[in-house]
Amino acid sequence: MALPAHQPAAKGFPHGPVAFSLRKPQAADGAAIHRLIAACPPLDVNSLYCNLLQASHFADCCILAEGAGLVVGWISGYRLPVDPRTLFVWQVAVDPAVRGQGLGQRLLTALLARPGLGDITAIATTITPSNRASWALFQGFADSQGAPLRHDTHFDRERHLAGTQESEHLVTIGPLPTMRAAA
Repeated sequence: MALPAHQPAAKGFPHGPVAFSLRKPQAADGAAIHRLIAACPPLDVNSLYCNLLQASHFADCCILAEGAGLVVGWISGYRLPVDPRTLFVWQVAVDPAVRGQGLGQRLLTALLARPGLGDITAIATTITPSNRASWALFQGFADSQGAPLRHDTHFDRERHLAGTQESEHLVTIGPLPTMRAAA
């Protein structure tokens, strides 16, 4: 079902508890991922082609959530080329219709529990100072892992972003517990 990009992907989502299934994305999920991100400001909407590449070339480091047959959650990531034991989380999107149910935490936890990511010792991401939801998600995840969270300005508003958007702080969580890989 095609939805305009400005509507939440889960508009009309059933009320009450819904079971979420978490899985590795496929190229066929690209358009649904693209619509979900568009429904989750302040996330940057990348090209549909970018989302297709994430769902295919980078699928091992990405995860999506489905509920009631709709894509309602998404994390894109990749291993840092200079430090392959660090997973860089590019975007976390949770449809407005299902927020407040801990889905972001569940996605992060399930992604890191994959056998192919058992050697990950840290998570990195960038967050703008005003994105309270992302700060809460990553601080909550760090707390749940018993891991420190550090941050510093990474991309400065004036120096790197031509004054067009807020500075981005590089957030690093780790070292992650070694027992996580065995879970």
